[in-house]
Amino acid sequence: MIDEISLKILKILQEKARIPNVEVARQVGMAPSAVLERIRKLEKQGFIDGYEVRLNPERFKRSLVAFILVETSGPGGHHALGEQLADIEEVQEVHYIAGKDGFLVKIRVSETAGLGRLLENVIGKLPRVTGTRTMIVMETFKETARIPLEIES
Repeated sequence: MIDEISLKILKILQEKARIPNVEVARQVGMAPSAVLERIRKLEKQGFIDGYEVRLNPERFKRSLVAFILVETSGPGGHHALGEQLADIEEVQEVHYIAGKDGFLVKIRVSETAGLGRLLENVIGKLPRVTGTRTMIVMETFKETARIPLEIES
């Protein structure tokens, strides 16, 4: 089980992963060495998967976001197709979903022509893909990988 101090540490790290260890220690009222030990323990226990930098997509001409519902032929074999979809450079997320469609895929490209090429020449040619439905994002109000952490008072 995870205690309240570890939850506070995780909440701080989710907000700003590059925060100095000394500042985390100050905020939770512990010695920096103890905080570092807790963070290493949280990593080892799998509570922290990793750290990454969030780049500005517009600076890299990747501002077009689309969600693609990928229809597949029959049950089974979804692991292989999921891995093939995940290997596509423009793909940011791949979710195997319940219902008529087999996968929900999030991609980032530079423009609609690139989206069309990706759909026709890459995704559409994968084995077991029988069709796609695409939704282009017009404006994003929230995009995060943060998990809500409740700290009990």
